[in-house]
Amino acid sequence: MTGTAVRSRGVNIVLWLLAFAVTLGAATYQRLTGPTHPLRGNVSIDGEPLRYRLIRSGSSSADARVELPDASAGVSGTLHFKRFKTADPFTSVALERSAGRLAAALPRQPAAGKLEYFLTLSTAEDSQRVPAGENETVVIRFKDDVPAFVLIPHILAMFLSILIGMRAGLGALVGEAKTRVLSWVTLGGLTLGGMILGPMVQKYAFGAFWTGFPFGGDLTDNKTLIMWLCWVVACGVLALARREGRSRSSAPTRVSLTARMIVLGAAVVMTIVFLIPHSLRGSELDYDAVDRGLDPSQAIETGR
Repeated sequence: MTGTAVRSRGVNIVLWLLAFAVTLGAATYQRLTGPTHPLRGNVSIDGEPLRYRLIRSGSSSADARVELPDASAGVSGTLHFKRFKTADPFTSVALERSAGRLAAALPRQPAAGKLEYFLTLSTAEDSQRVPAGENETVVIRFKDDVPAFVLIPHILAMFLSILIGMRAGLGALVGEAKTRVLSWVTLGGLTLGGMILGPMVQKYAFGAFWTGFPFGGDLTDNKTLIMWLCWVVACGVLALARREGRSRSSAPTRVSLTARMIVLGAAVVMTIVFLIPHSLRGSELDYDAVDRGLDPSQAIETGR
């Protein structure tokens, strides 16, 4: 193997590792900052620290169980909840102790239905509210179950598309010839994962294939659309540049500087858009409409 080939292979490995690190970091950030990720924190009661992990996503097919796994024997508590964005009074349910856990159930809601809740914990000497803020509550959204044969390919296709798109952008930055192939693979992955499987996930979970532009304000759908359009443009420019290059010469053409910068731009936009937390401004059940007699499946709004 020549020195040039060794260097090229080394650069290729470094770029893949960098693309993987950026993708994994962005995916982790997006997951941890999303509104459906469990709310984690600590509270001190009677001088003893108590960690909590309060769920913010539930299934419409079962009640959602709220648990405090590390509560000491002297701690008791109450779960308070009501329908989100309504004037309902809070319903209070005592936390029950089982196997060292304090737990109670939130009643299941129709798809896109939300409940807000908080806990009060007490001992003989102390009392604490969780979350601690006087008016702070935890909001949980319910969704219909999505089959694994749709959800898993969707997640894998999106993650791999982001990874390969990052790699294409880095390749464009250093002038790699494989930038063209990587860009087309990215577009294909986003088409499958975001524009085909994504709407199927949305349909199973909330009853509609697409709730982004121009039909609604679902931020996740709009994020996907922006990423997809960026790579449509990038691949379109690559195709035109290749055609122009072939018309001038019969020899294989390298990716032009202009096309490389557009690919890099698509990767940058994809990264920025991907960092926006998942499920923001998503599907939400309008309980006022339900109370007026509208079927819950027809009372789902987006962008609220």
